[in-house]
Amino acid sequence: MLNLNQGFTPLGENNQIEYKSFLFAGGEPHIKISNNFDSNVPLTITQRINSFNDLGMICITVDSLKRMGVKQINLFIPYFPAARQDRVMIPGEPLSVKVYADIINAMGFESVTVFDPHSEVTPALLNNCITISNYEFIKQVIAKIGNEVQLISPDGGALKKIYKVSEFLGGAEVVECSKSRDVKTGKLSGFKVYADDLNGADCLIVDDICDGGGTFIGLAEELKNKNAGKLFLAISHGIFSKGFDELSKYFEQIFTTDSIKEVEHAGVTQIKLQNILS
Repeated sequence: MLNLNQGFTPLGENNQIEYKSFLFAGGEPHIKISNNFDSNVPLTITQRINSFNDLGMICITVDSLKRMGVKQINLFIPYFPAARQDRVMIPGEPLSVKVYADIINAMGFESVTVFDPHSEVTPALLNNCITISNYEFIKQVIAKIGNEVQLISPDGGALKKIYKVSEFLGGAEVVECSKSRDVKTGKLSGFKVYADDLNGADCLIVDDICDGGGTFIGLAEELKNKNAGKLFLAISHGIFSKGFDELSKYFEQIFTTDSIKEVEHAGVTQIKLQNILS
């Protein structure tokens, strides 16, 4: 195992390979890997990708390992970068998810494992892709808040996944919702909850990514208009680019994993991927 994020050990802490990494003054990533391992044994790289430098670190690591004679290299990247840019909305935009996928495919991994990908586009573009669902994550979330909670699908894109979660949990009730987004400005509007009256039921919104949180704030307001009880939010990949001040006004607790970064906030419970995958 070669964990490129110090302290991030999603697949466990055994058999870790020693290395040193740094940036040159010009900004280029560099790595020096210890040769205290058997190059004939399949090896797994784990990495959080939050920038092109993080992707670059994977590239130079793979080159180093191949030069050391390693034949079988696997990659575990829980959050796949640019997964939301999985279609071209207006002329002049890139298909960013394919750019990342093409670079990763060029390295020739035995497998590339992704946790709760945003859509079916990511695994379709990646060679030898293995996906890990959010089922166990949501199971652990519900164990913390209680079984008497309704699952909330934030939009049409999440419906297929949330019904699979419901099936895994034994048939938890699902409430469908929708929203509108201006593809040119990104502005959200028209939040709808397809239930007449939630009768005070506690609700858990389940989604893969939270960036600024606008989707969940707009949805929370509409859920309260439909007489929802306590609101909870479960996010596989927490970016939280605008912090938690607004989100905390609506949600009793926010649950996320450590797929992107460590989070320390009184209103957030972070469940480590190591505990989800073990």
